[in-house]
Amino acid sequence: MSKLSFLQDLNKNTIFASLAVIAIVVVAGLIYFNSNPSLSLFSGFGGSKDVIAQKAIDYINDNQLASAPATLVSSSEESGIIKIKIEIDGNEFDSYITKDGKLLFPQAIVMGEAEEVASNNTGTEPTEEQKQQALAEIQKNDNPILQAYVVSMCPFGIQMQRIVDEVVKTQPELEKHIQLVYMGSVSSDGTKTTAMHGDEEATENVRQICIREEQSDKFWPYLSCYMKEGDDKGCESLTGVNSSELNTCVSTPSRGVAYAKKDFDLTEKFGVTGSPTLILNEKEVSEFNFGGRTAEAIKSVVCAGFNSQPGFCENTLSTDQAAASFSPTYSTSGASGDANCE
Repeated sequence: MSKLSFLQDLNKNTIFASLAVIAIVVVAGLIYFNSNPSLSLFSGFGGSKDVIAQKAIDYINDNQLASAPATLVSSSEESGIIKIKIEIDGNEFDSYITKDGKLLFPQAIVMGEAEEVASNNTGTEPTEEQKQQALAEIQKNDNPILQAYVVSMCPFGIQMQRIVDEVVKTQPELEKHIQLVYMGSVSSDGTKTTAMHGDEEATENVRQICIREEQSDKFWPYLSCYMKEGDDKGCESLTGVNSSELNTCVSTPSRGVAYAKKDFDLTEKFGVTGSPTLILNEKEVSEFNFGGRTAEAIKSVVCAGFNSQPGFCENTLSTDQAAASFSPTYSTSGASGDANCE
């Protein structure tokens, strides 16, 4: 059973619906109060926005609705509701409360932004005008480098890894022009890393980084295997990764953490927050201006960065939208998951 198999068949409707619950785990409470509309989330409700915000924090903590104690960072009034910034386990989230105390929203969608995402992330062929505008904005040089920023357990980060794997397998000349860069941070004592999806993802990020840095000939074979079911140990054995060396790299901060920090510094340098994000020649670029999440689109992005395109840029790669999350095949008949983890 894959670690994220439940995400494999996400479609756009599911993605947008899930935004309402990604910040904190309050599903149980919301279901209960939704079925009892006469009740309010907070007893004795009233007062200033700061008082209301603190009562929301108390409610979350008293009912153990978050994975760690929540604290209030700030509160403000926005679009007729109260917006609160919450810190949970070192991460900050924006949540919202109606003034009557009946509804707590872990997240909100700004409809204008949602429409923009829907129009840009369609996975369809862009217009000629869009292509030309995108090409004009790309900085060019003789040796372009496309950096794909990902995390190892984001379904859409895996999707981008799958695409890049397809690109370097079918057009090996492009491998030296594409880099996978991992997102995360280093703990204050410098001994471990953190990731947006928790410790398991943080460890797998470092595992993949260590293979990339110290066993580079095994990197793409390992990823190609891992993206099918998330079987890390099985893929180590199948692809010939030296497990002893890998474990030592992961557990030695001067190796694994130090390698990861270089990636994280690049993430900070370019202000990357979503997995995946593409940076071509040190400037962000959208794959959706070149056809979406396909091998052909990623090839076209890299080739657009050349001062003079080499001959292999004339070759056409797969135009199938790649599958998101773990998948035994490159593409699926379902939705491709044109979104990001943030």
